[in-house]
Amino acid sequence: MSDPRSTSSYRSLRFLAPADLAGHLTQYPTHVQDWVARNGFTAERGAVLAIPDTPECVRGEVWVGLGTRALDLALSLGLPDRLPPGTYTCRDALEPSSATTLALGFAIGGYRFGRYKALAAPMASLELPSGVDGEGVHRMARADGLARDLINTPAQDLGPAALADAVCELARRHGGTAEVIVGDALIAQGFPAVHAVGRSGAEAPRVAIYRGGATDGPLVALVGKGVCFDTGGLDLKPSSGMALMKKDMGGAAVAIAIAELILSAHLPVRLLVVVPAVENGVGPLAYRPGDVLATRTGATVEVTNTDAEGRIVLADTLAYAAESAPEVLIDLATLTGAARVALGPELPAVYGNDPAWVHALLESGTAVTDPLWSMPLWEGYEDELASRVADLQNASSSGFAGSITAALFLSRFVPREQPWLHLDLYAWNPKERPGKPVGAWAHGVRAVFELLQRRYGG
Repeated sequence: MSDPRSTSSYRSLRFLAPADLAGHLTQYPTHVQDWVARNGFTAERGAVLAIPDTPECVRGEVWVGLGTRALDLALSLGLPDRLPPGTYTCRDALEPSSATTLALGFAIGGYRFGRYKALAAPMASLELPSGVDGEGVHRMARADGLARDLINTPAQDLGPAALADAVCELARRHGGTAEVIVGDALIAQGFPAVHAVGRSGAEAPRVAIYRGGATDGPLVALVGKGVCFDTGGLDLKPSSGMALMKKDMGGAAVAIAIAELILSAHLPVRLLVVVPAVENGVGPLAYRPGDVLATRTGATVEVTNTDAEGRIVLADTLAYAAESAPEVLIDLATLTGAARVALGPELPAVYGNDPAWVHALLESGTAVTDPLWSMPLWEGYEDELASRVADLQNASSSGFAGSITAALFLSRFVPREQPWLHLDLYAWNPKERPGKPVGAWAHGVRAVFELLQRRYGG
């Protein structure tokens, strides 16, 4: 009997749990049962086995183990890597939600960044099962790919101008208006802190603003940290800390992807997107430790660490977005290493000033397998931001609770009555796994969109 893995016609998927395997095998002849036993297939989670062609099998049938859990996104993501190349149909009758999960897993798990290197052989793909929300899967995969392409692109090709253009592209695709404020005009138009951080970059700093969506309805505001490269400034990072800093605009990429979903799904909301696009560089114009910076609200900030620049550029842009009094203001940022120490690379930290919004976001993230973790805006740490020469300083004096104190800093620029959510995310997958190559990861895109779709999508 020839090894079925030598053919290319793997076309049919079956999902099996360990408890069901023995009963399922009774439908097949002895040589198939022997084949399964010789290959040690026990339907453990993620195991894949190609079955020999027999009259009892659909040609190219492949079994996938579920383990003790149901078919979910985590398992589906790995299938494009685990399966032999080919286009697959699903032989099992799936509930619409499970079918959509399987399709989304294939779509997201099949992403590869190919701008600078030819991609390897084609991966496995899936014909959409019946009952799938095909349009929804396509929208989500496109938004996920958009965010990851932006994050994966190095700063040589994605500086402040290119990132601002990605915001403007929303207007070109979906209508609405886009505005980019560049260089010294930032000072004149009330973004002095953005200017101070970005003036040392190879490209002039800028703020990109998009307004669009529905002509009426509630306003949703998204603010995304867009530090296209972060050297740490004069408080220079070591080379190990600088290696991934092309991803420091991950919050902006996620905000743009969420906006793309809102607009392509035609959610009945007005949309405001604000992205401060800068490079935190080193040079004669770089802002310095000890400098006191002006901000849009009039509050002054003493710089105690030039590597805590993200919160400074967000200060102006959060204040700007809040001036439009949105129903909810959401900022997304690769803000602190402290959040990663606490929660690791896969769990964004969530802060908010409205418990109902925080709870709804956490619940939405769980529903779409885009997990988040709530963290406290602990006012007892406010004194960590006290300054002798300014209204506040940009980094904690003790080094403790770095993610919390960063969120407390941002809260100073959001009116207390303004519902606000802050996601401190990593935007990167550091560990190679099936369906999750090392590289950009769009943390929070599905969770935030699910939150907004539940609230506004009907």
